[in-house]
Amino acid sequence: MTEFTDRLQGRLGHVFADPTLLAQALTHRSFGQPNNERFEFLGDSVLNCAISMALFKRFPGLREGELSRARSSMVCQDALVRVATGLDLGSCLRLGEGELRSGGARRPSILADALEALIAAVCLDAGFETARALVDRLFEPLLAEVDPAAPGKDPKTALQEWLQGHKIALPTYSMIRVLGDAHAQEFEVACEVPKFSVRTIGRGSSRRAAEQRSAELALAQLKK
Repeated sequence: MTEFTDRLQGRLGHVFADPTLLAQALTHRSFGQPNNERFEFLGDSVLNCAISMALFKRFPGLREGELSRARSSMVCQDALVRVATGLDLGSCLRLGEGELRSGGARRPSILADALEALIAAVCLDAGFETARALVDRLFEPLLAEVDPAAPGKDPKTALQEWLQGHKIALPTYSMIRVLGDAHAQEFEVACEVPKFSVRTIGRGSSRRAAEQRSAELALAQLKK
């Protein structure tokens, strides 16, 4: 194992009994086989189940739809990237030369997928309860931010409602550019609120995701 993966295991609080599982979880398809694509599938399910359990226990008064919206806000790409960045996961990834040159270690879609794969690797290595406990630790800061009064409200909706409440015209969104290869594109979208001279730029693996991110940044500026 490398120095980077040793540090990663320290941050996770889990030392792998089978290091090959960790290696595969960190291997992008551009690097070769075996890669982490199958692990992503399992990790997505483990993550959703673990977050569902955490929300169910923490918010006994929330209805099904409210719990679903809260979960969506915690397992979206932006949330996963936030956790992956906190782990410095990008420095541990095994990427092909093309992805390395194009900044794949910082690409949100790659980081989010790798985090799901990592959760799957822990589950395979030590069982679901260990993986669930890991998710609880890693996502606790996000869980603490959940607003029971309006869980999971997407940033575009939240921004629109804030502006409407202050009788201000709705924001405009415009595409700035598309980055990366066709199979791994990133979009940059600007959100503008002219009345306050606010202009923010968000990135995402789809135009919608980029719009949501730019709206989130705009709302944060308006609430300062």
